[in-house]
Amino acid sequence: MAIITRLARLSLKLENVALRPRSRQFSSLATKHRALCRQIPESLRLAVFPTSAQVPVASQPVLVPTRHYSEKPPLTFDSIRDRTMLVLKLYDKIDPEKLTLESHFIYDLGLDSLDCVEVIMAIEDEFGFEIPDTDAEKLVKPADIIQYVADKEDIYK
Repeated sequence: MAIITRLARLSLKLENVALRPRSRQFSSLATKHRALCRQIPESLRLAVFPTSAQVPVASQPVLVPTRHYSEKPPLTFDSIRDRTMLVLKLYDKIDPEKLTLESHFIYDLGLDSLDCVEVIMAIEDEFGFEIPDTDAEKLVKPADIIQYVADKEDIYK
């Protein structure tokens, strides 16, 4: 153990001297370091400085992160109708009492063109697909939106 202690002290001196320009003191310390390393028995040297082959491997299995993908829940015509009506009822400019499947967004509910665009964007967010502008212009009633989403998702009554 005394050899290991002396070796540790000598290593600290080597670090301090190594920062200075090359000198005779550095070369003499390096020579002492090599001599001390040779004096350490092989078994003790491996115990203090293990090689990579001797380092124990973790006994527990390594966890590898994985991803699992799943499909959307199956849509039915009723679920499309319920989700669409919920989105429309939650829109702040639509009076839920006036909202029916056949109420017109502009004439019956009093929405302007910007409000209609916001409604279509909310429907896009709800169902996860984009509605082209040419199709969005034709969607003026909740029944139109429900039928469009059902056609897009291949859902039939």
